[in-house]
Amino acid sequence: MSNAKLTINGKDVELPIMQATEGPEVIDITKLYKETDRFTLDPGFMSTASCESKITFIDGDKGILRYRGYDIDALANNCTFLEVAYLLLMGELPNAEEKAKFEHEITYHTLVQEQMNFFYRGFPRRSHPMAILAGAFASLSAFYHDSLDIRDPDQRQLSAYRMIAKIPTLCAMAYKYSINQPFIYPKNKLEYTPRFIDMMFATPCEEYHVSPKVARALDKVLILHADHEQNASTSTVRLAGSSGANPFACIGAGIASLWGPAHGGANEAVLVMLDEIGTVGNIPKFIERVKNKEEGVRLMGFGHRVYKNFDPRAQVLKEAAHDVFEELGMQSDPLLDVALELERVALEDEYFVERKLYPNVDFYSGIIYKAMGIPVEMFTPMFALARTAGWISQWKEMIEDPLQKIGRPRQLYTGYKQREFVSIDKR
Repeated sequence: MSNAKLTINGKDVELPIMQATEGPEVIDITKLYKETDRFTLDPGFMSTASCESKITFIDGDKGILRYRGYDIDALANNCTFLEVAYLLLMGELPNAEEKAKFEHEITYHTLVQEQMNFFYRGFPRRSHPMAILAGAFASLSAFYHDSLDIRDPDQRQLSAYRMIAKIPTLCAMAYKYSINQPFIYPKNKLEYTPRFIDMMFATPCEEYHVSPKVARALDKVLILHADHEQNASTSTVRLAGSSGANPFACIGAGIASLWGPAHGGANEAVLVMLDEIGTVGNIPKFIERVKNKEEGVRLMGFGHRVYKNFDPRAQVLKEAAHDVFEELGMQSDPLLDVALELERVALEDEYFVERKLYPNVDFYSGIIYKAMGIPVEMFTPMFALARTAGWISQWKEMIEDPLQKIGRPRQLYTGYKQREFVSIDKR
């Protein structure tokens, strides 16, 4: 192991350099404060690794995203979402027997307790589905006392199965409640993604047919959103989990973090932008407003904080989006016309090409959801549905890490020094 040398006021401090399987090496500053009486400052953690992980690798400059070493496009084009969830959770892709057993476990944990119906009915009908989902998910800890001991591997596994299984049910219930329709119970005869679509759009009045092409496209969306290294919501899950909180509470915290418009709300912002543009004829004027930075107008769904070249998830979803449009006969939808023309213009405009503002996963997932009939307010719950598999895997990895400690970031204090107290009559 090599070392980095830091010199402070003439004193040299040796800091170990840790090797990564892929990606940059990491300078271990664990003993920096002890040896120098100093901290580091890194707003947004742009240059700080908060943990060691074997789950997801990202190279933003090269446009690489891998789960457990597998390229994301290979997984999206060849696996189901539950296979990928198994990979994230267990570390390896399942064989046929393992896959069947995992699918069985998930299928028979999809039903939520009947009392949950009354929990939902306590919310106003106008509530945002994310508000309902965050509360409902965290409340699962009140129902499943038999899987709250985080020191027990079997209970951790049972919790993982329950969360992956129940998040589609809870999401669909949040949607049905918001539109004042009856809840649809999960059908065990359906696979994971078709089962969710059925719960979203079926009614008790008649059978609902789930299109295999649409279900497969949605499966790809879920795979591509399943994990993304140490983003804001994943870091929230790990930080909450470091305190020893139960897994339902930790994932509930992740859902709350995901709700932010700078994180899980990005694909919702894409549809808002497309709606504001209105028609294909308004695109040139909108593009000029973006270039002139007029009133802070932004091109939503293009570019990415991590990917400085292209988003490797976007190409997979671009193909999936066109499959959905064709299957549903949506070539004439005005909003989708705007989306496709905006994509074409941005990819050919030197202004955006020079700045590497390529369409990202949020752009395509948003228009896929729109085509499927999923309303904008459900976009972030859909993100939570997919990301739950990654959150649980990250939480499990953290709990099983022998070096795990409670998260406790430090700060650079710039407030007042000690002041003398002044009584109220002299202020």
